[in-house]
Amino acid sequence: MRITQRVKRNRNEKGITGHVTMTMTDPIADMLSRVRNANHAHHDSVSMPSSKLKVNIAKILKSEGYIADYTVDDAKVGKTLTLELKYSPTRERAISGLRRVSKPGLRVYAKSNNLPRVLGGLGVAIISTSQGLLTDRQAYAKGVGGEVLAYVW
Repeated sequence: MRITQRVKRNRNEKGITGHVTMTMTDPIADMLSRVRNANHAHHDSVSMPSSKLKVNIAKILKSEGYIADYTVDDAKVGKTLTLELKYSPTRERAISGLRRVSKPGLRVYAKSNNLPRVLGGLGVAIISTSQGLLTDRQAYAKGVGGEVLAYVW
């Protein structure tokens, strides 16, 4: 695997320091990894850079009952998406697992008559359709297919 890095040089009073910034190739996988890691560590919330796609994924997670709430904070540098994770009174996780399905190197599409079911309907597949982001059940009801972004259970 080859990783390309872009080095940005800043001048300060002591000399030149190099700051390595990497471009993100898969922001959805980054979001799911952050949620998975915070969930396993029993954190109350997790923050990440915001985008329209990530906010729509957060809307689906909230409507399906996997997270308590989400907020988008506007800052000078960029917007930040904060997810409030959900736990039971005994601190059991609401999210058992997250899996990225369609990746930049291998896109996965499903037709309306061949939509995936996660754990026999107990989980949710997030699908990017021509009508926006939908769950597998919503896409089936509307008769549309699309790119299968992730599974949540």
